[in-house]
Amino acid sequence: MSGRHAGSSGQTNRVRIIGGTHRSRVLKFPDRPGLRPTPDRVRETLFNWLGQDLPGLACLDLFAGSGALGIEAASRGAASVVLVERDPVVADALRDNIALLRLDNASVVRGDALEFLRLDRHAFDVVFIDPPFAEADHAALLAKVADRLAPGARVYVESPRALDAPEGWSVQRRLHAGLVHAHLMQIP
Repeated sequence: MSGRHAGSSGQTNRVRIIGGTHRSRVLKFPDRPGLRPTPDRVRETLFNWLGQDLPGLACLDLFAGSGALGIEAASRGAASVVLVERDPVVADALRDNIALLRLDNASVVRGDALEFLRLDRHAFDVVFIDPPFAEADHAALLAKVADRLAPGARVYVESPRALDAPEGWSVQRRLHAGLVHAHLMQIP
């Protein structure tokens, strides 16, 4: 994986929530290879795209890692947020952070993201896809997540390079910041 990103606090293994009821809270996460929270600037832009508050929306953070995206969504009032993380140490840290913030609208599933998509039958309004860059097949991930989308759902995809929309999808917004290419996609 390319470099590690940290929140604007400048400290590694910490991420700052930038909006919602837990704005400015700093959370710790374990040091793991490839774990790179979405930078503050990119998260700020993403939540400008989605709307500052997410009341009533069901969100899925498929490769949760630090939890920066999913916990940010929970802080901003999403009805529910499921954070999927396969690393047991990272999953435990996510649970600890959710408990620390008393986020009743967030839960952690320890397991593989693709297996979760295969077994879970819920529909989601917002899906965050930020896989380890070295393992990412974004077109395949979008194909698998398509069956889990509520009408009008939006999907955030982070990658090391600009992506074209796969067939059946459109890119609504895009941003390039440092090592990150951010895309907001939708099935029209």
